[in-house]
Amino acid sequence: MMPDMPSETSSSIFVLFGAACLLLIIATIGGEFLRRRISPTGTHPTVETYVTRLHSWWAMVFLLSIALLVGPAGVTLLFAFASFAALREFLTLTRKTKADHWALIAAFYVVFPLQFLFVWWGNTALFSIFIPVYAFLVLPILSVLRGAGNNFLSRISETQWGLMICVFCVSHVPALVTLDIEGSTGRSVLLIAFLVLVVQLGDLAEYYTGRRIGKRRIAKSVSPKTRQGVICGAAFAAFNGGVLFWITPFAPWEAALIAVTLYLVGVGGSLVLAAIKADRGVKNWGHLIPGQGGFVDQMDSVVVAAPIFYHLARFFYAS
Repeated sequence: MMPDMPSETSSSIFVLFGAACLLLIIATIGGEFLRRRISPTGTHPTVETYVTRLHSWWAMVFLLSIALLVGPAGVTLLFAFASFAALREFLTLTRKTKADHWALIAAFYVVFPLQFLFVWWGNTALFSIFIPVYAFLVLPILSVLRGAGNNFLSRISETQWGLMICVFCVSHVPALVTLDIEGSTGRSVLLIAFLVLVVQLGDLAEYYTGRRIGKRRIAKSVSPKTRQGVICGAAFAAFNGGVLFWITPFAPWEAALIAVTLYLVGVGGSLVLAAIKADRGVKNWGHLIPGQGGFVDQMDSVVVAAPIFYHLARFFYAS
């Protein structure tokens, strides 16, 4: 079972919440200044998207802070809800036939809840292999029993990868709470704040600088991300990681190095999901979050980085 959260951790969450609000206030003032100077009529797409994203970030900071304060139960419920919504968005864009109905039912109502139940129990052996091994083997069997049909391999692969990205990867965010790290008992929930902040703030820095000074795209066929933007994002992620080392069991230089690693892995994941969107001919996975698209659009970098962060923390720091 997940550990309870001590009052010291609650105090740290309030400090983080205050700091995040301060940064958002500064960013919001800066965004409004840019809007008045560059986009007074609301026609500059980069500035308008940047401002809209900041507005969405206010809501996300409040939701994440409340979940962290509630503790392991709040974090698990928040990311379980996000996982379910993301899986629905992902599979909505895939090609399915009647032969896939059993596999889809199993994915939503068996595999998804069991994965988060294993995380809640802290059963690392099960939640680490349940989807990439057992679900990958069983779901094709359920489909083929109803008839393979055309494009069987691509159809079942889409379901499998939907589960990998939207359930398996997302479940590693609340799984961070289950880690038993010496000297950080009851503070593992703060690792979630570290992960989200360094990756998302790096993305925000990349988005603005990449469109202002960026020249060479790193994957021009699928994403507007540029080398200059990614370098600025990585530098900002490293800076934030070093600043936030106090909420982790890492030394400042370790926190900065891990932050850069997580950010770059997140960039790679974002590019992969952008390629999938391009293949499907859509701009966003959904429309639930203003200025950000759907849950998959917002969570792409974080969820791909989450398993990497979990295993780095588990193998090098957990007892």
